[in-house]
Amino acid sequence: MTTTTQYRHLHVRQAGAVARVTLARAEVRNAFSDEVIAELTEAFGALGAQDSVRAIVLAAEGPAFCAGADLNWMRRMADYSRAENVEDAGRLAAMLRTINECPKPTIARIQGDVYAGGVGLVAACDVAVAVDTAAFCLSEVRLGLIPATIGPYVARAMGERAARRYFITGERFGALEALRIGLVHEVVDFELLDEKLDAVLQAIAAAGPQAVAAGKALVRDIAGRPIDDALIASTVESIADIRAGAEGREGVQAFLEKRKPAWLPRQD
Repeated sequence: MTTTTQYRHLHVRQAGAVARVTLARAEVRNAFSDEVIAELTEAFGALGAQDSVRAIVLAAEGPAFCAGADLNWMRRMADYSRAENVEDAGRLAAMLRTINECPKPTIARIQGDVYAGGVGLVAACDVAVAVDTAAFCLSEVRLGLIPATIGPYVARAMGERAARRYFITGERFGALEALRIGLVHEVVDFELLDEKLDAVLQAIAAAGPQAVAAGKALVRDIAGRPIDDALIASTVESIADIRAGAEGREGVQAFLEKRKPAWLPRQD
């Protein structure tokens, strides 16, 4: 079954268990505006709440994935007061957090260049697959700005050492460098982009849906924390909850009985 949801700047399509959110502003290199930010927040919030969705792909039309801020939006921001800037940046922060904390796995399909705020979109997704010709740039400092709102997600994705360089130089770097520093997970020829994407989606589909959501939450909970009594106790409670739950029991029983678990389609 295929369903579509109409937005002005996005194409949202669900086919089976996979939803695809596609940035549809190729004429401006899929740059952000306040409207795009609102639509992304709404789309990921709605899809994350749907039981029928197992994974969400974030894609884009045209030669660029996302060029950062839209020029018209930037012109309006130039006249904002500090209070208006706080409110405006808060909406971008809310959108990134919605993607980052979406209970469904999110995969960025990067078919072209990624600049400024677009790097934040990539970093907020769980998995990022890029074409080998894609270029990346945290260009904010060239305008006398900083990548503050996207910073927490980007720094966690690429690591503090790489962030120190690229936050302050605004250098353009290629897909292989993005792979080396951890901003993306896979770099492939354009002809293989969807094949690699499908492989990631198939891996997700083979996993327990509740376990996937819990696994995402686990990473957010344990990353960067000291391995102390509190963290150990938390992980003990987490695995006990999963083992005692219906999905965990079904998964273990299916393994022992050498059959497919209930969340996988059966072949009669």
